[in-house]
Amino acid sequence: MKKNIALVAGGYSGEYVISVQSAAVIERNIDPALYNVYKIIITREGWTYTTPNGTAVDVDKNDFSLHTADGHIRFDAVFIGIHGTPGEDGRLQGYFEMLGIPYTSCGMVTSALTFNKSYCNKVVAALGVVRVSKSYHIFRDQRYFPQAILSYLRLPVFVKPAEGGSSIGMSKVNHAEDLEAAIQKAFKEDSQVLIEEFVKGTEVTCGVFRSQGELNVLPLTEIRSTKEFFDYEAKYTPGITTEVTPAEIPEEAAAHIRDVAQELYNRLNCKGIVRADFILEEGTNDVYFLEVNTMPGQSENSLVPQQVRAAGKTLRDFYGILIEECLAAVNK
Repeated sequence: MKKNIALVAGGYSGEYVISVQSAAVIERNIDPALYNVYKIIITREGWTYTTPNGTAVDVDKNDFSLHTADGHIRFDAVFIGIHGTPGEDGRLQGYFEMLGIPYTSCGMVTSALTFNKSYCNKVVAALGVVRVSKSYHIFRDQRYFPQAILSYLRLPVFVKPAEGGSSIGMSKVNHAEDLEAAIQKAFKEDSQVLIEEFVKGTEVTCGVFRSQGELNVLPLTEIRSTKEFFDYEAKYTPGITTEVTPAEIPEEAAAHIRDVAQELYNRLNCKGIVRADFILEEGTNDVYFLEVNTMPGQSENSLVPQQVRAAGKTLRDFYGILIEECLAAVNK
């Protein structure tokens, strides 16, 4: 009997459009012979499923079900495709956990931790498995002093919202007089800001997921951008960035990155597909941690789909693995 899968997309952040694009790819590549897929768009105004004939049906949030002309639809699992809040920061995960509905991503605590770059950096640094750039964490409702920040950190620095993705609100600061403007830009996106020392090198990223109890690491991707850093424009504007999969880096460095990615996946108690991002420092080949992305993009040109194809897999098989893995966890 086919399983009912809710594919949730949209969200409350500036990544809404990217989420909808990801969901379109996911929906096309979930095997219709095995699953009934119901795409639900979540916004602040409502949670809505649109039937094939165009009728909008609101989700019953008491039990996350749908009351349609065809009957009462309950879900066997949820495929979370929301970047940003509330699908990447643990909020939806906590809701589904209370309802006892399995889902494809990391749990509530892991999602909340990894979504906040500053707190995640502190935990990863304490694990001692990879280098973490020196940083400073500030809050909108607390006083901060740019001079004190720059006495602690050396320029250049990256200034970014502590919670958020797609590099929205992010700046690279080369001169002290530009720091305050960069901080205010980041505060427009979030109430917390992370300021961290710049590490010159190559950005390398890899997807990690579990299948039948075994960890799998997808081929690494090397990011080559014509811009100073991999910001929103570089990610989503054709021609600005070249993404090379598999990454053309020394095998010793690649093996170390794969090992670290698996270690972080386990130590942070990750679930589903996670993308771990690193910087391979120029001149030393030291590996620095950037972030763990628990809701990586799934649009056609996103990094994880590229890595899946490079691994010789189809997205249909890959998404089937993610769904079956979360369903199997319920029976353990």
